[in-house]
Amino acid sequence: MSKENNRYYTDVLIIGTGIAGCSVALTLANKGFSVTLITSGDDIDTGNSPLAQGGIVYRGPNDSPKLLQQDILTAGWKYNYQKSVKYLSNKGPDIVKDILINELNVPFERDEDSNFKLTKEGAHSVNRILYCGDYTGRAIIDSFKRKIKEHPNIKILTKHTAIDLITSHHHSLKLEFKYHLINQCIGAYIYNQQEDRVETVMADYTVLATGGVGQVYLHTTNAPSSIGSGLVMAYRSGAKVMNCEFIQFHPTALYQRGGQKFLISEALRGEGARFVRIDGTPFMKEYDPRGDLAPRDIVSRAIVEEMLRTGDDFVYLDAADFVKKDIPKRFPNIYKKCLEAGYDITKEPIPVVPAAHFFCGGILVDLEGRTTLNRLYAVGEVSCTGVHGANRLASTSLLEGLVWGHSAGLSISKRLQKKNRLSKKLMGSIPDWSSPGTDKNEDPALVAQDWLTIKHTMWNYVGIVRTTSRLKRAREDLHNLSKRLYEFYRNTPISKNLIDLFHGCQCAIIITDSANRNTKSVGCHFRVNR
Repeated sequence: MSKENNRYYTDVLIIGTGIAGCSVALTLANKGFSVTLITSGDDIDTGNSPLAQGGIVYRGPNDSPKLLQQDILTAGWKYNYQKSVKYLSNKGPDIVKDILINELNVPFERDEDSNFKLTKEGAHSVNRILYCGDYTGRAIIDSFKRKIKEHPNIKILTKHTAIDLITSHHHSLKLEFKYHLINQCIGAYIYNQQEDRVETVMADYTVLATGGVGQVYLHTTNAPSSIGSGLVMAYRSGAKVMNCEFIQFHPTALYQRGGQKFLISEALRGEGARFVRIDGTPFMKEYDPRGDLAPRDIVSRAIVEEMLRTGDDFVYLDAADFVKKDIPKRFPNIYKKCLEAGYDITKEPIPVVPAAHFFCGGILVDLEGRTTLNRLYAVGEVSCTGVHGANRLASTSLLEGLVWGHSAGLSISKRLQKKNRLSKKLMGSIPDWSSPGTDKNEDPALVAQDWLTIKHTMWNYVGIVRTTSRLKRAREDLHNLSKRLYEFYRNTPISKNLIDLFHGCQCAIIITDSANRNTKSVGCHFRVNR
């Protein structure tokens, strides 16, 4: 990464440092290219990937790519892009073996004969999931972290927040580039939180790996950074987005007051835990023949139905009476967290509620992670590969991020090897960020209230069950808020709080508008036309 005044140049700019961003970075760095990774957090492990508990899809002894394809399509309500599903099912296990097992030595659980232990989760036909206790995502990211931090070709910028993508059509000061038919992404404006300034980062290729959107909802399992920033930046730049109405709600978040919820892994049900009413009666078979391991959208709606019927704020997940394994050993983090909340899950059931968990839609990409905007790639949860369709199959998120990150890295390296570089003339035509003013009139009370408006609106109107009237109200309220924020955004000096609020509001609008357009119920998008 080279620097000139307040401008930087790098071969590849990667925004986001989860499994997908790390996979791109390592693949490219190993090919000899300079990579710049940016994160808004203190380190590269502050996103959703370290929070993943259950595991990552591998391949079981009685498994096959075709069987995995069938399970993904069934969970996704056959709304999936079959070419992507086939690609993931065929390539995924080999990439897991090459990168996670052979290169990074991720300590997946093994039996006494050193064979991998494989577990099963909802909607899977066989045991095929590799895991590290109940902290698989953390183990994977820690392994990536060690490798990436020692790599000479990777530059990490922490406490840097992306504001907007730079494109030739939108930002070039030279008319000749606006006349070009093909719009190009040539980097991003990045806010340096520590120095309170905006930096211009030029890159031959830019990769969005910013994760999910859960924080626009009142209750979520997502990390604080999951506000849909990458989705918004791509959308504003003209890249195509798709399936943005499909928000997967995880059925089992620990019932607690407050925002971010602690996830109770689906692997607990894979080991036998069952949903029960307060009187101890199991109920999932009444909703679906697959019972407690039905797809997440079905289970979440069943829980909501139970809560509405009984008037209770939660249902119970009973591991104490149904899981035969040593719970503290198999699920150490879940056991510890529940114990801290006052629940001994070896002796009593766990109160659980659904929470916004995974974004099945996003920026439309091909098998290489390329978007419809030239020189822009997107990988991981922010992208829409078509793998998940209308509902994600458990433990495919880490796999998708790993596979598409690797594919994007290979794709970009091929293009860089062909000397497909940005011209100095184009880069020189891009202005630095212009601050709108100098008066610090950002009011924290207003920012907090606007976030509450977004979160409550999305939870109540664009949540697990949607109606025509709710969606109409959400659209009106969010667009009114957006008008006020645009004015605020234009006249207030930039800050991380303001960037996040703007991105969060625009993300909520994209989801709501997409939900309004889709009048049919399918998968995560359960719509009642009233």
